[in-house]
Amino acid sequence: MPEIAQSPRIAPLEPPYTPDIDAALRKWMPPGAELEPLQLFRTLNVHEELASRMRPLGAGILGHGRVAPREREIVIHRTCARAGAEYEWGVHVLAYGKPLGLTDAQIAATVNGAADDAAWSASDALLIELSDELYDTATVSDELWAKLAASFAEDQLLELLVTAGWYRLISYVINAAGVQCEPWAARFPAA
Repeated sequence: MPEIAQSPRIAPLEPPYTPDIDAALRKWMPPGAELEPLQLFRTLNVHEELASRMRPLGAGILGHGRVAPREREIVIHRTCARAGAEYEWGVHVLAYGKPLGLTDAQIAATVNGAADDAAWSASDALLIELSDELYDTATVSDELWAKLAASFAEDQLLELLVTAGWYRLISYVINAAGVQCEPWAARFPAA
C-alpha cells in the first residue's frame, strides 16, 4: 500500500462557499444528501473548471451504467484497495457496497483477498481478476478477455475498463493530494 499523507496536501474548500462553488458541490452530492459535501469533492473544486469536467464521467459511471451496480462496485472496491485509496474504498463500502449486498467477507476480500478467495463466486472472481490485471499490467490477457466476453457484452466490457481506469485516477488524486478519510466511512480491514 502506498504511504498516505497524514494531512491534506491540498486543503479541501471550507464553508462558507461562494454561490458557484455551493452549486457545484451540490451537483456532486446525491439529491437530498444531509452530509457536508465530501472532502474529495471539496478538494477537486479547488480547480472548479477541472472538477466540472470530471463530474459527468463520474456520475455517468455510477448512475447510468450498463454494468450491474454490484459488479461495478466489485471493480471499484478492488481498484481502490489495490491503489491504497482507503478514502474512496471506505465511502463506496457504505454508500454502495453494503446496500448492494456485498457481504463483510466480500468487502474484506477486496482488500486482503484474491480472485480465488472463497468469498467470490466464479463470475465475481472474473471481476477481481480483471481489476488486478488492469492494475498490474494496464491490459487484459487474451485468456481473461475470452472469459469476460462470455459474460459481458462489448459495451459492458468498455464500461468495466473505463470504471477501473477512472477509479485508478481518483485513487491517484486522493493519495497524492492527501484527501483525509471521512469520519463516517469504512476503514480498510486488518490483513
